[in-house]
Amino acid sequence: VGIGQTEFSKNSGRSELQLACEATAAAIKDAGLTPADIDGMTTFTMDTSDEIEIARAVGIKDLTFFSRTPHGGGAAVGVIHQAVMAVATGTATAVVVYRSLNGRSGARYSEGVSGGATTSDLIHWSWYMPSGLMTPASWVAMFTQRYMYETGCTSLDLAVVCVAQRKHAVNNPAAFFHQRPLTLEEHQNARKIVDPLRLYDCCQETDGGTACVITTPERARDLDCGGAALICSVAQAAGADQEVMTSFYRPTIASLPEMDLVAKQNWEISGLSPDDIDAAVIYDAFSSIVLWQLESFGFCKFGEAKDFIKDGALEVGGRLPTNTHGGQLSEAYIHGMNGVHEVVRLIRGPSSNQPAKNEHVLVTAAVGIPTRAIIRCRRADPAPPQPPHARPRR
Repeated sequence: VGIGQTEFSKNSGRSELQLACEATAAAIKDAGLTPADIDGMTTFTMDTSDEIEIARAVGIKDLTFFSRTPHGGGAAVGVIHQAVMAVATGTATAVVVYRSLNGRSGARYSEGVSGGATTSDLIHWSWYMPSGLMTPASWVAMFTQRYMYETGCTSLDLAVVCVAQRKHAVNNPAAFFHQRPLTLEEHQNARKIVDPLRLYDCCQETDGGTACVITTPERARDLDCGGAALICSVAQAAGADQEVMTSFYRPTIASLPEMDLVAKQNWEISGLSPDDIDAAVIYDAFSSIVLWQLESFGFCKFGEAKDFIKDGALEVGGRLPTNTHGGQLSEAYIHGMNGVHEVVRLIRGPSSNQPAKNEHVLVTAAVGIPTRAIIRCRRADPAPPQPPHARPRR
C-alpha cells in the first residue's frame, strides 16, 4: 500500500541507516499511515541497518514482528513473503519492508569474495577461487557459457535484453541512464567483464534506499494511499544440490531448478498462467538470467527465449513489457527492491513506461541461489490464497 525510495546515485553522501530511514518514512506516508501504525519490519540479512534503530529514528513504536531473509538478491521477494505471512497470520498488522545500501561509494559487490565473507562462505568458495571464479560476474558467466552452447544464444541476443531495458530507463527520471540510450553496436563494442558478459550485461553498483508497506486487503480499503497492489501469490524455493551462485555439480547448469519450482508454486497458488501476465519485473543482475527466467516461468520453452525476445517483445507494446523501470541494468541496483516498487507503479498506473494492460504483473528475485517470486494484481476481492498445507503435494 505504500512505497518510498531515495534518489539512486553513485555517492549518496550519507549513511545506509539514513537512507533506510528516509525510504521508510516516505513509504509510510505514501501508504496513508503514521509511524505508530507500523508493528512489523523485515529486511535482508545483508542489510547493515537494524530494525530497532530505524524504528526509533522514524517514530515507529512497539514491534510484534521482525525478521531477515538471506541470500542476497534472492531475498528481494523473500522479504515480501515474510511480510505477507506476518499480516496473514495476524502476527502484525502493517509491515515495513526495507533495503538500503551504499553499493558504489561503500562496499561494492564487484569485489566478490575478496570484499569479505564468512568463514563458511570462504570454505565453499575456496573450491572456485584458484580458478579465478571470485565474483558474481564470473559465476554467472560460467552458467551463461553453457546455456549459449546448448541453445545457440549469442551475445547479440543478450544485447537485445540490455537495449530494451535501456529504452525504458531513458524515460525514467529516477534511472541512472535517464535519457542515455544504448544501441546494439555500443553493447557489442563494450569491453568484456567475464566472457561472454560485456559491460552492459552487468548490473550497476548503486547507493540508495527503498521501503514498502504490506498490510491486509481489508485494511487497505480504508487507507488514503496511492493505490493498493494485491499480492495473489508468493513462493520461494531452494533446488536440490543448491549452492550459493555456484551450483556447478548438477547434471545441467543451463537451467534453473529452483526458479522452475517457484514458478510452479505461483501458478498453482494464483490459478493463473503465463498467458495471464501483462508485464514483468524480472531480476536482472546480468542480462542472461532474464532469458532463463522467461523459460522457467513458461513464457517460452527451454532454448527459445532468444526468439521470444525478438521484435520488441520486452518493450512497452510488446508481448511482455519487462523491467519497465530500466531494471538493475539501467535504473539502479538495490538488490531487486527497486523492481518490487516498479510492480506497484505498474499496478497503480504511473510507471514511466506504462503498458496498456496491468491486471497481473510478475516480479522475481535473484537466481543461482534460493529464490522467490510473486504475482501482483489489481483485483479488489480475490479468492484468498491457499495455506501451504492445502496445496497439492508434489
